[in-house]
Amino acid sequence: MEPILIYDTTLRDGTQGENITFTADEKIKIAKRLDDLGVQYIEGGWPGSNPRDMRFFDLAKRKCFTTARITAFGSTRKPGIKAADDPNLKAILDSGTPAAAIFGKSWTLHVTSVMDNTLAENLAMIADSVAFLKANEREVIYDAEHFFDGFKDDPDYALNTLFAAHAAGADFIVLCDTNGGTLPHEVKSIIETVKEKMGVRFPDQDTPLKLGIHTHNDCGMAEANSIAAVNGGAVMVHGTINGYGERCGNADLTTIIPVLCSKMDRPCIPAEKLSGLKSISRYVSETANIVPLNTRPFVGRSAFTHKGGIHVSAIMKNPRAYEHMEPEMVGNQRRVLMSDLAGKSNVEYKAKEMGVDLCANGCDSKAIVAAIKQMEDEGYQFDVADGSFQIMLEKFTEQFKPLFDLESFRVTIEKDKEFPCSAHATIKVSVGDSHEITAAEGLGPVSALDNALRKALANFYPDLDTMKLVDFKVRVVDGRDGTAAKVRVFIESRDQDQIWSTIGVSEDIIEASWQALADSFQFKLAKEAKKKMSPSDMASVDAKPDLSMSCSA
Repeated sequence: MEPILIYDTTLRDGTQGENITFTADEKIKIAKRLDDLGVQYIEGGWPGSNPRDMRFFDLAKRKCFTTARITAFGSTRKPGIKAADDPNLKAILDSGTPAAAIFGKSWTLHVTSVMDNTLAENLAMIADSVAFLKANEREVIYDAEHFFDGFKDDPDYALNTLFAAHAAGADFIVLCDTNGGTLPHEVKSIIETVKEKMGVRFPDQDTPLKLGIHTHNDCGMAEANSIAAVNGGAVMVHGTINGYGERCGNADLTTIIPVLCSKMDRPCIPAEKLSGLKSISRYVSETANIVPLNTRPFVGRSAFTHKGGIHVSAIMKNPRAYEHMEPEMVGNQRRVLMSDLAGKSNVEYKAKEMGVDLCANGCDSKAIVAAIKQMEDEGYQFDVADGSFQIMLEKFTEQFKPLFDLESFRVTIEKDKEFPCSAHATIKVSVGDSHEITAAEGLGPVSALDNALRKALANFYPDLDTMKLVDFKVRVVDGRDGTAAKVRVFIESRDQDQIWSTIGVSEDIIEASWQALADSFQFKLAKEAKKKMSPSDMASVDAKPDLSMSCSA
């Protein structure tokens, strides 16, 4: 089977998505990541439209790309002028890229009603622009914009636009579902018709017709339409990392690539590069400052996550029972969550994962399950708080060794009509036989507590400066009690190695916040203490229980 070429347009079409923007330097870094992944084409932007994209192309000239061909994007020439005089086409040449992608109109509605052009002039614009770029030794990818809508309205004219591009020497003709309204069975049927009609029109062509597909996700069909196009004969697939793009987005390459490689035996990137897919998904999300979608297929945090006890019991015996592929293939990992839906298998799996020996003190894993269900009923949510869950497991099995103990704290809030609120916290903690009392200010009560606790522990644990609180959420567990209702506080923390989450529940928001905050610090300090253990101590701590023999039923 012929390999499929991946054409990434994250840096151009992806930036048309709401709240998506990249600087020229960020675009270069993403392009290098895409090149490392094995993508064949990277569309860097529209050099004739803005200075940022032109700067990207200037920077790209000084970089070495081993796999990808950097591609400049633009439109066909303007009506009534020569291609050589068109500023957009000249900007494409000035960008210095080896490949150029230009779009032209396939739909009579756009030609006559939107552009106020003639059908004949539109065909001339397509042919002249492709021929001009070919004469200047560029590989040309012709994007037939709105092709599927145009084909449905007037198939003869839509086909004539492709004939014009192909006759002028286009290397690829890409059929675009620009409005995202076409369905997979339509895509496959239309592509097969295009191949047939092109073969009739050009029976003696020296170069074979190479079709591509460019889809949008307005009907939630972008990935399915891309796969249908491949089944119909397309050899190039356009898309973006994480499906970023205008309106509902573009086809998501983090879904399409593993489907092609692992499900269809149509290689599109080197097999050894597939495991880098989750990493680049996260990198692009972080660069765009967009929270990653947990439910994104293949690379999302929840893609290989199991919560139900029956599911967990099955995957412990054979992961294929509830997983369609090995998560490591795409750089992901299996996760098991704890909740009121959990069973004995969930507890044993998580204990092994965290290095907690359930059998060490004769602990009954069923009793732990019962306790978890009770705590979840009271408002805890352990599927989003692995840090607190590990501490809870260690407490149940009498393996928890607190690195500090709270003696007391006091938080005060001041407010007058002239200034915003200010918060002050005083805290007393003990570390072994030593006691420490400190005070600190903060932007709010939890911030003040955080600052005071850090000051109190700094003399004992200098590694705390690497720990940052990155997220803080408060949720009302049940609002029927009004201001007396329980609240759930969720804190996410990170250091240079790891992200962990902790939780607290109480009718008092400060108490709930303290629970989550204290767990976060205990988790961090325990991790640092483990790093400093001797190899013999580490071996005993890291010994994992054999889950083929469960703890007492």
